Amino acid sequence: MRELQVGLKEASYPILIGEGLLQEPSRWADYAGSLAVVVTQPSVEQAYARPIAECLGDVCRGVYVFPDGETHKTLDDLEGLYRYLLEQRLGRDVTLIAVGGGVVGDMTGFAAATYMRGVRFVQAPTTLLAQVDASVGGKTGVNHTLGKNMSGAFWQPQAVLIDPLTLSTLPERELRAGLAEVIKYGLLGDADFFAWLEENLDAVLALDPDAVAQAIETSCACKARIVEADERESSGQRALLNLGHTFAHAIETEQGYAQWHHGEAVACGMVMAADLSVRMKWLTAEQSERARRLIERAELPVNLPEDLTVARLCEHMQHDKKNIGGRQRFVLMRAIGQAELTDQVEPELLQATLRLAGAR
Repeated sequence: MRELQVGLKEASYPILIGEGLLQEPSRWADYAGSLAVVVTQPSVEQAYARPIAECLGDVCRGVYVFPDGETHKTLDDLEGLYRYLLEQRLGRDVTLIAVGGGVVGDMTGFAAATYMRGVRFVQAPTTLLAQVDASVGGKTGVNHTLGKNMSGAFWQPQAVLIDPLTLSTLPERELRAGLAEVIKYGLLGDADFFAWLEENLDAVLALDPDAVAQAIETSCACKARIVEADERESSGQRALLNLGHTFAHAIETEQGYAQWHHGEAVACGMVMAADLSVRMKWLTAEQSERARRLIERAELPVNLPEDLTVARLCEHMQHDKKNIGGRQRFVLMRAIGQAELTDQVEPELLQATLRLAGAR
């Protein structure tokens, strides 16, 4: 068992990482409280959600299933969970347990933040992307047709329980998509970890237990440090976690959240962020190429999908949540392992980067 702590005073909570962790009834007794609902998705309902419900025993008051996919990360879909909780006559003593990927975690967290003005919830992420990123830090929300995660709340879980064995049933495409967020931590704040990934990427992809546990623990530790320093993204430090995401969210919004996985868009976004950093004379071309090579080795996209235009992508970026006072802000790189937030990007440099990536 590996254990980390997200230190947020009264909102502090543990991140536990261990094989078989989700099947331990005593563990659930520690965090589920006296009344719980398991919230999940069809692809993991039988393998993980139902067994967790059985571990909870009489504490569990049902399993609620969201449809699979980012296209269902909406307020309309969230309404179904609210209705279920109300029809079950569940009050503020209920604990919501999110079992699944980042979409389930984000929506369950937002429901927990807003149902009866706030109830407890626990994260049990079953995808690599959710384990290393979405489940940690308390950002919750749903998408809008004009932008990703435009409705949401900061609401910290009671605990994050990560079982690396769940990755053995994850489709390979989703595993690789999750690696984008792992690579992100090396690029934004840990050059040694980036170098470790260059050496151990194949072991992680092969689901070597030690390599996977190390990748998850290091990623979670990096995110925990940043969240502790800037829980609500008020100082700008937490914004560094959005390396590549300004581009990624524009891609996802333009695609209607229906084509690329989030991690795939992030991967392409990080390549563009590195290129823009070179154009800003912040990053060397050699370091940018290192980032690109590792992302390519993970078989993640480094160029934009067809038929995206500079104008449409720039329009979507105008809605980015990092923007302040009408000025666009980007997370760029000074070096591998050193990211920085800036509002000094010239439009012609941004457009050049988008065109090089394939935008018309």
